[in-house]
Amino acid sequence: MALRIAVIGVGHLGKHHARILSSLPGVRLMAAVDTNRARADEIAAAHHTQPAYDARDVLGRVDAVTIAVPTDLHAEIALPFLQSGVPVLVEKPMARSLAEADEMIAAAAKADATLAVGQTERFNPAVAASRPFLTDPRFIEVHRLGTFPERSLDIDVVFDLMIHDLDVVLSIVRSEVESIDAVGVPVLTSRVDIANARLRFANGCIANLTASRISRDRVRKIRFFQPASYLSIDYAAQKVEQYRLEKGSGPMPSIEGDDIDVSAEEPLKLELADFVDAVVSRRAPTVTGEQGRRALAVAQAITDKMARDEMQPRKHEGTKTT
Repeated sequence: MALRIAVIGVGHLGKHHARILSSLPGVRLMAAVDTNRARADEIAAAHHTQPAYDARDVLGRVDAVTIAVPTDLHAEIALPFLQSGVPVLVEKPMARSLAEADEMIAAAAKADATLAVGQTERFNPAVAASRPFLTDPRFIEVHRLGTFPERSLDIDVVFDLMIHDLDVVLSIVRSEVESIDAVGVPVLTSRVDIANARLRFANGCIANLTASRISRDRVRKIRFFQPASYLSIDYAAQKVEQYRLEKGSGPMPSIEGDDIDVSAEEPLKLELADFVDAVVSRRAPTVTGEQGRRALAVAQAITDKMARDEMQPRKHEGTKTT
């Protein structure tokens, strides 16, 4: 029997949820839900399903939902489904606050409902191909740069873009974040448009992350430096380069480099297939509510740090201090 799923919010990202779910084996796309009636009608017609204009209209008619509405509405939309035992995949960031994330996690646990978070880069085949080679990262450098968007301006760049890499880094570095340094600048909006964060983990690893939505070029790269090897991942190209130190018969070691094989696939498709399988087989999804909350907590700590530093009085150039 096909799993009946509705997509709630079929804008920039949700329309791709609908596209993919409409063709996934074992899935029946029940509805495209959006308060924008024209958009709901358009996406529903494109994928041979029914439109709906209020999330409450599909409650009781579906086996699961994916939620791609603005962040401020995530908890409000998700909670009635979770409380009714309906599995939910909610896009990142999972909520606008840790309190809302906790409420969602608690509701899912009480009703024994699957709660997954759409941290799409976790499903990037290049990331998956790299994991066996990432043994002990000591320094991680991330650049996620994009052109100015027409979406997600309700949140700053840390929650919009950097949270992707925070989730990946947290899934690889098995240690707690010990300290954070961060700076952010609102350039084209009233919210932070470019940010840099430096995370120090308890095991000594340092991650330096830069995210921008005001760049001319689109860059999605993460690099890992560890004893005797270095890996570079290009998320967009789904390409991985590895360089390692090889001890030969001579007095000097050599540096060997090559590409790691990657089986290209659309990360969102893998994410949605994982959610469907988790619901059907009643296993935990790859990115659980708790893991989504952890990425949210670090993102919140970064923005809190930026806000605190912004409030500190600046020392004027040329002023002597004693």
